[in-house]
Amino acid sequence: VQLQASGGGLVQAGGSLRLSCAASGRTFSTYAMAWFRQVPGREREFVAAITRTGGSIYYADSVKGRFTISRDNAKNTVYLQMSDLKPEDTAVYYCAGDPYGNIATMAFEYRSWGQGTLVTVSS
Repeated sequence: VQLQASGGGLVQAGGSLRLSCAASGRTFSTYAMAWFRQVPGREREFVAAITRTGGSIYYADSVKGRFTISRDNAKNTVYLQMSDLKPEDTAVYYCAGDPYGNIATMAFEYRSWGQGTLVTVSS
């Protein structure tokens, strides 16, 4: 499956953005999906993950209560709704998928990656 992330942009602190990750192919519903983020000079950081059916969801402590991951298998899309954004949320956000439905918090565990979308939060 190929992944295409979109929805990034510039937003003021306290604002909201919704990221989307559209997948090509017929097997999207078999994939566990995740969002990561990365700032220059730092490792890619886990943000959130969702199982195949959306029955289980996981968040990094830094975004818990502010971000919501969801998916629409009919549209082959996973979303990341981000609210109460903070300057420290500024990063390039990537969606990732595992075809075997495994959830992981380490970037190397995922086989499929989108190209990234930049989120900038101004103070």
